[in-house]
Amino acid sequence: MEWRDHGILLTLRRHGETAAIIDVFTEEHGRHSGVVRGGASRRIAPILQPGAQLDLLWRARLEDHIGSYQVEPLRSRAAAAMSGRMALAGLNAVTALLAFCLPEREPHGQLYKRSEQLLDLLGHDEIWPLAYLKWEIALLEELGFGLDLSCCAATGSTRNLVYVSPKSGRAVSRAGAGQWADRMLPLPPVMQGARNASDHEIAQALGTTGYFMEERVATALGNKPLPNARARFVDLVRAKKV
Repeated sequence: MEWRDHGILLTLRRHGETAAIIDVFTEEHGRHSGVVRGGASRRIAPILQPGAQLDLLWRARLEDHIGSYQVEPLRSRAAAAMSGRMALAGLNAVTALLAFCLPEREPHGQLYKRSEQLLDLLGHDEIWPLAYLKWEIALLEELGFGLDLSCCAATGSTRNLVYVSPKSGRAVSRAGAGQWADRMLPLPPVMQGARNASDHEIAQALGTTGYFMEERVATALGNKPLPNARARFVDLVRAKKV
């Protein structure tokens, strides 16, 4: 069996003396692992950097085998990732979350395109936190844990939506929250489509999405802890305080 696709390198590890096993998020075949012969060699190792865009040819005797990859570079993101702490932390957060969240061999074409577009913004620190937030909201939606922020879960109103219910993932108005307001999660305007937002608002929103990443996604995956890479990125956004 064989197929050809392009994808984003998420993780890699040494395999034997000269090979490497890579985990790649592909457009048509989802997250998919395979062995790269000579992947630890001087010629190929520089290509196999997390975030790299690769042309991939996968072959295996049977479909359920791990198989092997032939790889060709399409685009390296190493220079952009090394342009600063924000870029490197952002790249690590995206690749770690995709490797953590996505089931193997299940296509997620729209999420793939959004991930590719997000990584192409690496190095643009002024817009990256907001782009990342929108990507993480889309990731929750793709995984079946999307937030409904269209109207108040308690009253049906579309006005003064300032909270998110931690139980339902739905928006709640100030009036609808009532005595339960202190148990609600914040719903900053940036999560409702506002085009401009301070880093404080974005960090606040990432606290809300992070709750659902931890309580819904991680719980569904057997209560595995979220990758530390996400927390490091969020800490950097909070530290900006713009």
